[in-house]
Amino acid sequence: MSEAVAKEIVVEGVDPRELYGSQNIYLDQIKSLNPQLKIVARGSSLKVLGSTAETARFAKRFDGLVAYYLKYGHLSSQVVEQCFSGVAVDTQEPIDKDVLVYGNNGNIIRARTPNQQRLVKLYDKNDLLFAVGPAGSGKTYTAIALAVRALKERQVRRIILTRPAVEAGEKLGFLPGDMKEKLDPYLQPLYDALNDMIPPAKLTKFIEEGTVQIAPLAYMRGRTLDNAFVILDEAQNTTLSQIKMFLTRMGRNARFIVTGDVTQIDLPKKSDSGLVRAMSILREVSGIGMVEFDRRDIVRHELVKQIVAAFDRASDPSTSPNHNE
Repeated sequence: MSEAVAKEIVVEGVDPRELYGSQNIYLDQIKSLNPQLKIVARGSSLKVLGSTAETARFAKRFDGLVAYYLKYGHLSSQVVEQCFSGVAVDTQEPIDKDVLVYGNNGNIIRARTPNQQRLVKLYDKNDLLFAVGPAGSGKTYTAIALAVRALKERQVRRIILTRPAVEAGEKLGFLPGDMKEKLDPYLQPLYDALNDMIPPAKLTKFIEEGTVQIAPLAYMRGRTLDNAFVILDEAQNTTLSQIKMFLTRMGRNARFIVTGDVTQIDLPKKSDSGLVRAMSILREVSGIGMVEFDRRDIVRHELVKQIVAAFDRASDPSTSPNHNE
Protein backbone atom coordinates (compact mmCIF):
# COMPACT_ATOMS: atom_id res chain seq x y z
CA MET A 1 0.00 0.00 0.00
CA SER A 2 1.47 3.33 -1.02
CA GLU A 3 2.18 5.92 1.63
CA ALA A 4 -0.35 8.75 2.00
CA VAL A 5 0.80 12.18 0.93
CA ALA A 6 -0.74 15.60 1.45
CA LYS A 7 -1.25 17.90 -1.49
CA GLU A 8 -2.37 21.52 -1.26
CA ILE A 9 -4.34 23.02 -4.14
CA VAL A 10 -4.73 26.80 -4.22
CA VAL A 11 -7.86 28.02 -6.00
CA GLU A 12 -6.88 30.98 -8.17
CA GLY A 13 -9.00 33.30 -10.31
CA VAL A 14 -12.29 31.99 -8.90
CA ASP A 15 -14.22 32.70 -5.72
CA PRO A 16 -14.01 29.33 -3.89
CA ARG A 17 -17.61 29.78 -2.77
CA GLU A 18 -18.69 29.53 -6.40
CA LEU A 19 -16.83 26.23 -6.81
CA TYR A 20 -18.06 24.79 -3.53
CA GLY A 21 -21.66 25.81 -4.18
CA SER A 22 -24.40 27.06 -1.89
CA GLN A 23 -23.99 25.47 1.55
CA ASN A 24 -20.99 23.56 0.11
CA ILE A 25 -23.24 21.37 -2.02
CA TYR A 26 -20.57 20.83 -4.71
CA LEU A 27 -17.77 20.40 -2.18
CA ASP A 28 -19.75 17.69 -0.41
CA GLN A 29 -20.38 16.05 -3.78
CA ILE A 30 -16.65 16.17 -4.61
CA LYS A 31 -15.86 14.47 -1.28
CA SER A 32 -18.44 11.75 -1.88
CA LEU A 33 -17.03 11.11 -5.36
CA ASN A 34 -13.51 10.70 -3.89
CA PRO A 35 -14.00 8.51 -0.79
CA GLN A 36 -10.39 7.31 -0.95
CA LEU A 37 -9.18 10.83 -0.20
CA LYS A 38 -9.44 13.12 2.78
CA ILE A 39 -10.37 16.59 1.52
CA VAL A 40 -10.35 19.71 3.69
CA ALA A 41 -11.25 23.15 2.34
CA ARG A 42 -10.13 26.34 4.04
CA GLY A 43 -10.85 29.46 2.02
CA SER A 44 -8.94 29.37 -1.24
CA SER A 45 -6.84 26.42 -0.09
CA LEU A 46 -7.88 22.80 -0.65
CA LYS A 47 -5.85 20.14 1.20
CA VAL A 48 -6.03 16.60 -0.15
CA LEU A 49 -4.62 13.54 1.67
CA GLY A 50 -4.18 10.22 -0.15
CA SER A 51 -1.82 8.19 -2.31
CA THR A 52 0.47 10.00 -4.74
CA ALA A 53 -1.43 8.68 -7.75
CA GLU A 54 -4.87 9.50 -6.34
CA THR A 55 -3.96 13.02 -5.24
CA ALA A 56 -2.38 13.75 -8.64
CA ARG A 57 -5.49 12.43 -10.42
CA PHE A 58 -7.70 14.54 -8.16
CA ALA A 59 -5.65 17.70 -8.82
CA LYS A 60 -5.97 17.21 -12.58
CA ARG A 61 -9.73 16.72 -12.41
CA PHE A 62 -10.16 19.64 -10.04
CA ASP A 63 -8.24 21.83 -12.50
CA GLY A 64 -10.73 20.69 -15.15
CA LEU A 65 -13.61 21.78 -12.92
CA VAL A 66 -12.06 25.21 -12.45
CA ALA A 67 -11.43 25.52 -16.20
CA TYR A 68 -15.06 24.67 -16.90
CA TYR A 69 -16.26 27.33 -14.48
CA LEU A 70 -13.95 29.95 -15.96
CA LYS A 71 -15.25 29.16 -19.45
CA TYR A 72 -18.99 28.98 -18.76
CA GLY A 73 -19.43 30.90 -15.52
CA HIS A 74 -21.53 28.24 -13.79
CA LEU A 75 -21.46 24.71 -12.39
CA SER A 76 -24.00 21.96 -11.85
CA SER A 77 -24.06 18.64 -10.01
CA GLN A 78 -23.89 16.88 -13.37
CA VAL A 79 -20.75 18.79 -14.36
CA VAL A 80 -19.07 17.98 -11.02
CA GLU A 81 -19.90 14.31 -11.44
CA GLN A 82 -18.55 14.24 -14.99
CA CYS A 83 -15.32 16.00 -14.00
CA PHE A 84 -14.51 13.54 -11.22
CA SER A 85 -15.55 10.45 -13.15
CA GLY A 86 -12.98 11.26 -15.83
CA VAL A 87 -15.50 12.34 -18.48
CA ALA A 88 -14.30 15.23 -20.64
CA VAL A 89 -16.65 18.17 -20.11
CA ASP A 90 -14.68 21.01 -21.68
CA THR A 91 -16.69 20.90 -24.90
CA GLN A 92 -19.08 23.39 -26.41
CA GLU A 93 -22.38 23.27 -24.60
CA PRO A 94 -25.63 22.76 -26.52
CA ILE A 95 -26.87 26.06 -27.84
CA ASP A 96 -30.03 27.29 -26.14
CA LYS A 97 -31.09 30.52 -27.79
CA ASP A 98 -33.29 31.47 -24.85
CA VAL A 99 -30.38 31.42 -22.36
CA LEU A 100 -29.26 34.95 -21.57
CA VAL A 101 -26.63 34.28 -18.95
CA TYR A 102 -25.47 31.53 -16.61
CA GLY A 103 -26.02 32.82 -13.10
CA ASN A 104 -24.67 31.75 -9.74
CA ASN A 105 -24.90 28.18 -8.45
CA GLY A 106 -25.61 26.85 -11.93
CA ASN A 107 -28.74 28.98 -12.29
CA ILE A 108 -29.72 29.34 -15.96
CA ILE A 109 -31.33 32.68 -16.71
CA ARG A 110 -33.41 32.69 -19.88
CA ALA A 111 -36.22 34.58 -21.53
CA ARG A 112 -39.17 32.58 -20.21
CA THR A 113 -42.29 34.28 -21.57
CA PRO A 114 -43.29 35.51 -25.05
CA ASN A 115 -42.78 39.17 -24.15
CA GLN A 116 -39.44 38.50 -22.44
CA GLN A 117 -38.36 36.74 -25.64
CA ARG A 118 -39.69 39.65 -27.70
CA LEU A 119 -37.60 42.07 -25.61
CA VAL A 120 -34.50 39.99 -26.33
CA LYS A 121 -35.22 39.94 -30.07
CA LEU A 122 -35.83 43.69 -30.19
CA TYR A 123 -32.57 44.26 -28.33
CA ASP A 124 -30.70 42.88 -31.36
CA LYS A 125 -32.21 45.57 -33.59
CA ASN A 126 -32.60 48.64 -31.34
CA ASP A 127 -30.29 50.72 -29.16
CA LEU A 128 -33.18 52.00 -27.01
CA LEU A 129 -35.97 49.84 -25.60
CA PHE A 130 -39.03 50.54 -23.50
CA ALA A 131 -40.45 47.64 -21.44
CA VAL A 132 -43.63 48.38 -19.51
CA GLY A 133 -45.97 46.10 -17.63
CA PRO A 134 -47.10 44.76 -14.25
CA ALA A 135 -44.99 43.75 -11.27
CA GLY A 136 -43.36 40.35 -11.54
CA SER A 137 -43.40 40.15 -15.34
CA GLY A 138 -39.60 40.07 -15.57
CA LYS A 139 -39.04 43.44 -17.28
CA THR A 140 -36.13 44.61 -15.16
CA TYR A 141 -34.72 41.14 -14.57
CA THR A 142 -34.56 40.40 -18.30
CA ALA A 143 -33.04 43.82 -18.97
CA ILE A 144 -30.33 43.26 -16.34
CA ALA A 145 -29.62 39.79 -17.77
CA LEU A 146 -29.11 41.38 -21.20
CA ALA A 147 -26.76 43.92 -19.60
CA VAL A 148 -24.71 41.24 -17.82
CA ARG A 149 -24.46 39.25 -21.05
CA ALA A 150 -23.30 42.33 -22.95
CA LEU A 151 -20.63 42.99 -20.30
CA LYS A 152 -19.42 39.38 -20.34
CA GLU A 153 -19.22 39.42 -24.14
CA ARG A 154 -17.40 42.79 -23.98
CA GLN A 155 -20.03 44.55 -26.05
CA VAL A 156 -19.96 47.31 -23.41
CA ARG A 157 -17.45 48.36 -20.77
CA ARG A 158 -19.85 49.05 -17.93
CA ILE A 159 -23.38 48.62 -16.64
CA ILE A 160 -25.26 51.56 -15.17
CA LEU A 161 -28.53 50.96 -13.33
CA THR A 162 -30.62 53.88 -12.16
CA ARG A 163 -34.06 54.65 -10.82
CA PRO A 164 -35.85 57.59 -9.24
CA ALA A 165 -35.50 57.30 -5.48
CA VAL A 166 -38.66 57.70 -3.41
CA GLU A 167 -40.39 60.06 -5.84
CA ALA A 168 -39.70 62.16 -8.93
CA GLY A 169 -38.24 64.96 -6.79
CA GLU A 170 -35.96 62.45 -5.03
CA LYS A 171 -36.30 64.17 -1.64
CA LEU A 172 -34.03 61.99 0.48
CA GLY A 173 -33.06 64.44 3.20
CA PHE A 174 -35.57 63.19 5.75
CA LEU A 175 -34.12 59.67 5.70
CA PRO A 176 -31.48 58.70 8.32
CA GLY A 177 -27.86 57.87 7.47
CA ASP A 178 -25.39 58.96 4.83
CA MET A 179 -26.27 59.18 1.13
CA LYS A 180 -25.53 55.50 0.43
CA GLU A 181 -27.69 54.41 3.36
CA LYS A 182 -30.51 56.67 2.15
CA LEU A 183 -30.40 55.25 -1.37
CA ASP A 184 -29.74 51.54 -0.87
CA PRO A 185 -33.31 50.55 0.10
CA TYR A 186 -34.59 51.97 -3.19
CA LEU A 187 -31.85 50.36 -5.25
CA GLN A 188 -31.99 46.95 -3.53
CA PRO A 189 -34.07 45.24 -6.27
CA LEU A 190 -31.28 46.02 -8.74
CA TYR A 191 -28.65 44.58 -6.37
CA ASP A 192 -30.80 41.46 -5.94
CA ALA A 193 -30.92 40.82 -9.68
CA LEU A 194 -27.17 41.34 -10.08
CA ASN A 195 -26.49 39.00 -7.15
CA ASP A 196 -28.29 36.24 -9.07
CA MET A 197 -26.06 36.68 -12.11
CA ILE A 198 -22.57 37.72 -10.96
CA PRO A 199 -20.49 35.96 -8.26
CA PRO A 200 -20.49 38.06 -5.05
CA ALA A 201 -16.74 38.72 -4.99
CA LYS A 202 -16.70 39.70 -8.65
CA LEU A 203 -19.74 41.96 -8.24
CA THR A 204 -18.08 43.72 -5.30
CA LYS A 205 -14.98 44.27 -7.42
CA PHE A 206 -17.05 45.53 -10.37
CA ILE A 207 -18.80 48.05 -8.12
CA GLU A 208 -15.52 49.22 -6.58
CA GLU A 209 -13.99 49.67 -10.05
CA GLY A 210 -17.05 51.41 -11.48
CA THR A 211 -17.70 48.63 -14.00
CA VAL A 212 -21.13 48.30 -12.40
CA GLN A 213 -22.74 51.51 -11.19
CA ILE A 214 -26.04 51.80 -9.33
CA ALA A 215 -27.23 55.33 -8.71
CA PRO A 216 -30.36 57.48 -8.42
CA LEU A 217 -31.62 59.21 -11.52
CA ALA A 218 -30.55 62.64 -10.29
CA TYR A 219 -26.91 61.51 -10.58
CA MET A 220 -27.28 61.05 -14.35
CA ARG A 221 -27.64 64.75 -15.06
CA GLY A 222 -24.74 66.19 -17.05
CA ARG A 223 -23.17 62.82 -17.90
CA THR A 224 -22.44 61.36 -21.33
CA LEU A 225 -22.71 57.59 -21.15
CA ASP A 226 -20.39 55.97 -23.72
CA ASN A 227 -19.75 52.21 -24.08
CA ALA A 228 -22.40 51.48 -21.47
CA PHE A 229 -25.51 49.42 -20.96
CA VAL A 230 -27.87 51.69 -19.04
CA ILE A 231 -31.19 50.71 -17.46
CA LEU A 232 -33.71 53.15 -16.05
CA ASP A 233 -36.01 51.24 -13.70
CA GLU A 234 -39.33 52.44 -12.19
CA ALA A 235 -39.58 55.00 -14.98
CA GLN A 236 -43.27 55.60 -14.23
CA ASN A 237 -42.04 57.79 -11.37
CA THR A 238 -40.15 60.19 -13.63
CA THR A 239 -41.50 63.41 -15.08
CA LEU A 240 -41.32 64.02 -18.80
CA SER A 241 -38.36 66.40 -18.34
CA GLN A 242 -36.51 63.81 -16.26
CA ILE A 243 -36.98 61.01 -18.76
CA LYS A 244 -35.85 63.37 -21.54
CA MET A 245 -32.77 64.22 -19.47
CA PHE A 246 -32.03 60.51 -19.05
CA LEU A 247 -32.49 59.58 -22.71
CA THR A 248 -30.24 62.40 -23.88
CA ARG A 249 -27.36 60.96 -21.83
CA MET A 250 -26.91 58.27 -24.51
CA GLY A 251 -23.36 58.28 -25.85
CA ARG A 252 -21.43 56.25 -28.38
CA ASN A 253 -21.88 52.47 -28.31
CA ALA A 254 -24.55 52.76 -25.62
CA ARG A 255 -27.63 50.60 -25.11
CA PHE A 256 -30.56 51.92 -23.06
CA ILE A 257 -33.56 50.09 -21.61
CA VAL A 258 -36.38 51.91 -19.79
CA THR A 259 -38.69 49.83 -17.61
CA GLY A 260 -41.79 50.76 -15.65
CA ASP A 261 -45.29 49.91 -14.50
CA VAL A 262 -47.86 52.64 -15.23
CA THR A 263 -50.25 51.15 -12.66
CA GLN A 264 -47.80 51.90 -9.83
CA ILE A 265 -47.15 55.63 -10.15
CA ASP A 266 -46.01 57.08 -6.82
CA LEU A 267 -45.98 60.74 -7.85
CA PRO A 268 -48.35 63.13 -6.03
CA LYS A 269 -50.08 63.74 -9.39
CA LYS A 270 -50.21 60.60 -11.51
CA SER A 271 -50.63 62.75 -14.60
CA ASP A 272 -47.08 64.04 -14.06
CA SER A 273 -45.61 60.66 -15.04
CA GLY A 274 -43.53 61.06 -18.17
CA LEU A 275 -43.26 57.40 -19.16
CA VAL A 276 -46.46 57.03 -21.19
CA ARG A 277 -46.03 60.47 -22.74
CA ALA A 278 -42.43 59.73 -23.71
CA MET A 279 -43.43 56.44 -25.34
CA SER A 280 -46.17 58.22 -27.30
CA ILE A 281 -43.74 60.90 -28.47
CA LEU A 282 -41.05 58.39 -29.50
CA ARG A 283 -43.20 55.56 -30.88
CA GLU A 284 -42.40 56.29 -34.52
CA VAL A 285 -38.68 56.96 -34.04
CA SER A 286 -36.47 54.41 -35.81
CA GLY A 287 -34.12 52.47 -33.56
CA ILE A 288 -36.48 52.42 -30.59
CA GLY A 289 -38.32 49.23 -29.62
CA MET A 290 -41.27 48.95 -27.24
CA VAL A 291 -42.65 45.90 -25.44
CA GLU A 292 -45.83 45.96 -23.36
CA PHE A 293 -45.84 43.12 -20.83
CA ASP A 294 -49.09 41.85 -19.29
CA ARG A 295 -50.13 39.57 -16.46
CA ARG A 296 -49.51 36.48 -18.62
CA ASP A 297 -45.78 37.30 -18.27
CA ILE A 298 -45.83 37.25 -14.47
CA VAL A 299 -43.33 34.70 -13.23
CA ARG A 300 -43.67 35.18 -9.48
CA HIS A 301 -46.05 33.25 -7.23
CA GLU A 302 -49.23 32.17 -9.04
CA LEU A 303 -51.26 34.41 -6.73
CA VAL A 304 -49.54 37.50 -8.15
CA LYS A 305 -51.33 37.00 -11.47
CA GLN A 306 -54.66 36.79 -9.67
CA ILE A 307 -53.86 39.84 -7.55
CA VAL A 308 -52.97 41.92 -10.62
CA ALA A 309 -56.13 40.74 -12.41
CA ALA A 310 -58.29 41.64 -9.40
CA PHE A 311 -56.84 45.14 -9.19
CA ASP A 312 -57.31 45.59 -12.95
CA ARG A 313 -60.98 44.68 -12.60
CA ALA A 314 -61.38 47.03 -9.64
CA SER A 315 -59.92 49.94 -11.59
CA ASP A 316 -62.14 49.34 -14.64
CA PRO A 317 -65.44 51.25 -14.25
CA SER A 318 -67.19 48.92 -16.68
CA THR A 319 -66.70 45.99 -14.26
CA SER A 320 -67.93 47.83 -11.18
CA PRO A 321 -71.06 46.32 -9.60
CA ASN A 322 -72.54 49.85 -9.48
CA HIS A 323 -71.81 50.55 -13.13
CA ASN A 324 -74.90 51.50 -15.10
CA GLU A 325 -74.89 50.43 -18.71
